[in-house]
Amino acid sequence: MRFGVVVFPGSNCDYDCYFAIKQWVSSSVEFIWHKSTRLNTYDCIVLPGGFSYGDYLRTGAIARFSPVMDNVIKYAENGGLVIGICNGFQILLESGLLPGAMLRNTSLRFVCKYITLRTVTTRTPFTASLKKGEVLSVPIAHNEGNYYIDEKGLEELQKNSQIVFQYCDADGAVSDSSNPNGSLLNIAGICSKRGNILGMMPHPERCCDPLLGSIDGLKIFQSITESFKKMQTA
Repeated sequence: MRFGVVVFPGSNCDYDCYFAIKQWVSSSVEFIWHKSTRLNTYDCIVLPGGFSYGDYLRTGAIARFSPVMDNVIKYAENGGLVIGICNGFQILLESGLLPGAMLRNTSLRFVCKYITLRTVTTRTPFTASLKKGEVLSVPIAHNEGNYYIDEKGLEELQKNSQIVFQYCDADGAVSDSSNPNGSLLNIAGICSKRGNILGMMPHPERCCDPLLGSIDGLKIFQSITESFKKMQTA
């Protein structure tokens, strides 16, 4: 399987994603410069975290107009696997590949710490190797991770099982006290209706190495590779 990590001006988690995939997932991976227009050689596209274009206007608002994004949109619409992490999630929202928007954290502060996530659905290629309700320990690092969507949109997310991860406590209970940013329904990650696009605020690439205190992020990347193998043999 071949991963491609998109690099925008201001990306700062591109090398984290590259190293995690190459070292711990043991898959082929390459960087994709934001002006690139060729994506057909990749099996999964990663939009990494960081501060693309300095987060001017809104997070992800300028990156959405990078030349590569027209091709990411076409790639995703054709069923290609795309995962957006933190700023990558924000870019997916700005590009319309996922519904909703990001607001500033309710604390109005940048939050950087380990949190726990509850796996809501395993119907996606990104969670297929997980168990429903499984709790993961994954770090966050963001200032605008407060996910919002209107009532009609939320009904659609719930109807189509598009809520993938929720912030929770260590026992998997979802509550206000386990919500680090004010996100609606403690939403930490959502997918497209087809399930081939995932956006999540927590950083799975930062918890693949045992030295970092958790290897739960590795489960997400391993789900991708295992799902891809099954798709190839189906």
